Amino acid sequence: MAYTTIKKPSDYFNTKLYSGNGTAIGSGGNAITGVGFQPDWTWIKARNNGDESHYLFDAVRGVTKSIRSNGTGAEGTDAETLTAFASDGFTLGNNGGVNSGSLNYASWNWKANGAGSSNTDGSITSTVSANTTSGFSIVKWTADGSTSGTIGHGLGSTPKIVIYKRLDAASSWYVVYTFVDNSQDYLLLESTAAKADLPSATYGTATSSTISNIGFGNTNSMIAYCFAEVKGFSKFGSYVGNGNADGPFIYTGFKPAFIICKITNTASNWRMFDNKRLGYNVDNNPLYPNVTLVEGTEDNIDILSNGFKWRTTDGALNGSGSSYIYMAFAEEPLVGDNPATAR
Repeated sequence: MAYTTIKKPSDYFNTKLYSGNGTAIGSGGNAITGVGFQPDWTWIKARNNGDESHYLFDAVRGVTKSIRSNGTGAEGTDAETLTAFASDGFTLGNNGGVNSGSLNYASWNWKANGAGSSNTDGSITSTVSANTTSGFSIVKWTADGSTSGTIGHGLGSTPKIVIYKRLDAASSWYVVYTFVDNSQDYLLLESTAAKADLPSATYGTATSSTISNIGFGNTNSMIAYCFAEVKGFSKFGSYVGNGNADGPFIYTGFKPAFIICKITNTASNWRMFDNKRLGYNVDNNPLYPNVTLVEGTEDNIDILSNGFKWRTTDGALNGSGSSYIYMAFAEEPLVGDNPATAR
């Protein structure tokens, strides 16, 4: 088997930076191009305004429908947010969270498989948009109130991380993973809280075809983002900090384009980094999924040809003996037709 099955990772994930123009849809809006594919999940944050939320859109729920990673609120609909997924990007209205004329924005974009189709792999029928090549799927379903129900995710391999949220009412964002210990651990995407064990071993359990119903009430509308690891494209794991400015190196097997991470044993903000802001070592600026803070300026991380290395004693990223999880997606594979180079 080849080291990587994806020769060009930017066909499946890409960061696109843009400037807002404040133009309403009726006047043409703001057509963002240069993503490189038609995105199915787009996450947007204003970089230079600490009052604007993180806005998340996907092709399964449909355009104009947003949820926010920094809060527990129900899904909202606004005709001046993201109004179209296009072949090379997306179109925005004049909502300040996504397109103020005075702000700069970052968008992170993943390719799934369009608006999705019916999936009956589980006991509850779901709508699934799955990309089995990149190991990413978007899953929407209506809960039936049971803890034994299952939902198909369409990946054909077991997700290592499932991020899910209720849509029709306020609810936390659960980030469920099992690769640190044998328990079903979870973190809350909108929170600084440390990890906890899910209240039942059946909640959030993933197989190669399904995830569990997670015990939400009858008729609750749900969304999940499922991630299976793909060699050379995505890596989801954990590390232990050393508390030293010469911090640990985390091997991914590719040059990362995007990293999101959090300490698990104590409270602290999530962090996210990408290869575009500013795009060179050690100036890779953080944003914070659980809060509306502006882009940070700390010099914390080197993004390398085969992973990333911490250059900080900040306990949120590299506390001595502390435990962390991360998700990383590739800019370039380590080997192949487009081998990665150092920064």
